[in-house]
Amino acid sequence: MRAARFTPRQWVGVGVVVAIGVLALAASGVAAARWLSGLDGVRDFLERYPGAYPLPVGAPVGIPPWLGWQHFFNAFLMVLIISSGWRVRRETRPAVFWSPRGRPKRKTSLTIWFHQALDVLWLLNGAVFVVLLFATGQWMRIVPTSWEVFPNALSAMVQYASLDWPTENGWVNYNSLQQLAYFATVFVAAPLATVSGIRLSTLWPRGDRLASRLYPFEAARRIHVTVMVFFVVFIVIHVALVFATGALRNLNHMYAAQGSVDPAAPAENWTGFWMFVLSIGVIAVAAIAARPAVLAPIARVFGTVTVR
Repeated sequence: MRAARFTPRQWVGVGVVVAIGVLALAASGVAAARWLSGLDGVRDFLERYPGAYPLPVGAPVGIPPWLGWQHFFNAFLMVLIISSGWRVRRETRPAVFWSPRGRPKRKTSLTIWFHQALDVLWLLNGAVFVVLLFATGQWMRIVPTSWEVFPNALSAMVQYASLDWPTENGWVNYNSLQQLAYFATVFVAAPLATVSGIRLSTLWPRGDRLASRLYPFEAARRIHVTVMVFFVVFIVIHVALVFATGALRNLNHMYAAQGSVDPAAPAENWTGFWMFVLSIGVIAVAAIAARPAVLAPIARVFGTVTVR
């Protein structure tokens, strides 16, 4: 309660103190990682496990255009899902409601309808992604195929922490820490978001007391919020590393489907960068436009919109 009475100057002071603390903690972590990587045993470990292991024979090379599109569309949906989900949590007195045609008692707020509509699109996009992933062999890039993934992931973590970036070429193979992170995101976090979201949604059978008792609403809510935090942290770290480890090269890989098998090859153009900037503009415009005045006409196509 007392924090709510902070003045703007006090909030600035708190922000400065927190920033200094974070920087000091980060500097201490880098120093510790550099000291650790200088030990003989650790140095031998890093040489034995450089951070990545060879992919299976026949693994595809490069990132196809469909994967770049999936990456953009998923980012587009995730930003809108997270922002609309946050609005749902903060919404106390909705002004606009939506209900299915002929079922006025199933009325819900327009914000919740928008959030759930985005979820459906996200699930459809995810299903297409998983099908194409296994149909094209791209799954070998994000699904571990060797137990060596774990020591290599630890090696990559030490190298990242010491700011001595692991030698890698995302066009050919992700390092093991990336692979585990992508695997967890696609095959653990996404399913958890789905099963918890269904429990929280209007699709859940409200009259089924046994199912509701076996899968409590609060448990699903905690899972859903935890997964949302995971996605936010993942996105922040992912974007930061994309720019810190070679922005033009990495953006060309994912947005322009351009790359080279030579990890030392320089980025030849700015195509991927400008496509990334365009995608950020599209996402920003969509996030700003996601207001009742814009959403209501769309929602009316699928049901009835009413105002309080």
